[in-house]
Amino acid sequence: MLGVCYYPEHWPEDWWAADAQCMRELGITYVRIGEFAWSRYEPRRAEFAWGWLDRAMNTLGGAGLKIVLGTPTATPPKWLVDEFPGLTPIDEQGRPRGFGSRRHYTFSSQAYWRESARIVEALAERYGQHAALVGWQTDNEYGCHNTVLSWGAEDLKAFRAWLRRNYQSPERLNEAWGSAFWSMEVRSFDEVALPNLTVTEPNPAARLDYWRFQSEQVAAYDRMQCDIVRRHSPGRWITHNFMGFFNEFDHWQVGDHLDFASWDSYPIGLVERFPFGDAERERWQDTSHPDIAPFHHDLYRGVGRGRFWVMEQQPGPVNWAPWNPAPARGMVRLWTLEAHAHGADVVSYFRWRQASFAQEQMHAGLNLPNSHELSPGGREAAIAANDLARLGELPATAQAQVAIVYDYEAHWITAIQPHGVDFRYPELVFRWYEAIRRLGLDVDFVAPGAPLENYRLVLAPSLPIVSDGAERALVAATGIVAFGPRSGSKTRHFSIPEDLPPGPLQRLLNSRVTEVSSLRPGVKVGISGAICGHAERWREQVETRAETLATFADGAPALIVEDNYLYLACWPNVDALSMFMALLCRKAGLSTIELPGEVRLRRRGDLTFAFNYGETPWRAPFSGQPLLGEPEVVPRNFTIWRS
Repeated sequence: MLGVCYYPEHWPEDWWAADAQCMRELGITYVRIGEFAWSRYEPRRAEFAWGWLDRAMNTLGGAGLKIVLGTPTATPPKWLVDEFPGLTPIDEQGRPRGFGSRRHYTFSSQAYWRESARIVEALAERYGQHAALVGWQTDNEYGCHNTVLSWGAEDLKAFRAWLRRNYQSPERLNEAWGSAFWSMEVRSFDEVALPNLTVTEPNPAARLDYWRFQSEQVAAYDRMQCDIVRRHSPGRWITHNFMGFFNEFDHWQVGDHLDFASWDSYPIGLVERFPFGDAERERWQDTSHPDIAPFHHDLYRGVGRGRFWVMEQQPGPVNWAPWNPAPARGMVRLWTLEAHAHGADVVSYFRWRQASFAQEQMHAGLNLPNSHELSPGGREAAIAANDLARLGELPATAQAQVAIVYDYEAHWITAIQPHGVDFRYPELVFRWYEAIRRLGLDVDFVAPGAPLENYRLVLAPSLPIVSDGAERALVAATGIVAFGPRSGSKTRHFSIPEDLPPGPLQRLLNSRVTEVSSLRPGVKVGISGAICGHAERWREQVETRAETLATFADGAPALIVEDNYLYLACWPNVDALSMFMALLCRKAGLSTIELPGEVRLRRRGDLTFAFNYGETPWRAPFSGQPLLGEPEVVPRNFTIWRS
């Protein structure tokens, strides 16, 4: 099904009914509203102006649309900021981040928690049982614009309280943080400072705890809103719209108290955000990379415990990347069907009409800004709606045979001490995902510690801290399990394990890492044996009693195996990674198909979808007549057949 994001407060009221009717005619079922409208709800403290929203919801619902109502806490109004100036976030250099855009609050402000609870309760009391309301979105894009980590007085106060709860005494804190180093010991929690603005690198253990603290603040803030909404709006679901390549808080924690996850899909914008080289950026500049959107569909399906929406789908050029090309013709339709292939319940486009004013006026919508004229993306959305109608109800999404363990702390740890400036956890995971999907396989993402017994192949591209729960899950895994570099390299308190890396994994791998080396760009270390290619960015010196499957040029182990566990002691280049994935699949007994770089497959029940991001037709591997598309998958198009 399809949805759209709509802002009735942006348009003349006499347009609303026509907009709603046009949405229905286009094939839209759901409409999200209200997530930025606090100043319209409450122009002054305790003076609520609900009339316009009453009329908007009645108009949209009267047209047969199902409403998703957003809580407006991403944009506190000016009068509230003036009343509580301490609610604004502070950047890492100690500068206030002021009013005039959005997300101008810190999660540590107790005043803002109270005000957020107050507006959410007022909204939920009034509309929680509205006949057209089917669900809620909390806030909007938590942490966008680097607003998870704030560095102000409110944050310090809350951090000290968090440390007291977690460590109980300054002595335990000093021991955990290794504060004897550089005389960093404190005599009380009131002496703890924020881990920023230091002369050189701050204590990495303090930095990691600060990230954990702020991540838990996000989850607790969201839980507070969910509790209020559930109390006043029974029978309606709650979601939150996460973002692409965003790792500043633990999404698994937030997902625990949502009914399902959502994310905002901007495939072309994310090409500019991801650290691709120029050649790849040029190659994918108007289609996106064929794994960017699917990576996040699969991740957020995991965060949502099997369910997700695309709450915002790019319908044309966006406005926020360094360059913002229009999508190649056919891509908006392709992205829509691709999301459904990966299990999306709904794809909701951002937005119904392009704004003609303010910060996002260069961001496309389904309609041009001059009224009811469809944009190119809007015309493709209409075709996608017809595609979905022809397909009918889609089968349930089955568990994949391959799982990737996705660990938000791994990003924090490697960002705090990368050791090599280009060691980027999200990039490493993405490349492993890309390589396994090039073999035609479906993928699930799982949290560290999630059950692994039913997966034929489990990939952990990097798992620096192996918690007790994660260790139990890995020990219980029955399939092939592959670890990448830096796995087991840190304790919970950011120190090297006493028995050396890979720490708790030593008994699974019968090996230990005695030295690591980051490699400058252009430095390559050859790999030969069961896989061939070279290491780049990172390599490790491994002492092992396990079987060595591949070695570095100096004869040291590069890939080792012990029973069903493998360890790759480097960041591999494309050739080595491709061979590694093929080797793992053979060991796991998985059937594969080597796909061109522009083509990907995805299965949903008994349906197989093939998507072609390239410029050359590709013959799909089936006989008979497809349900949609052609036997040769057309460029910037797709084919669907029954398996």
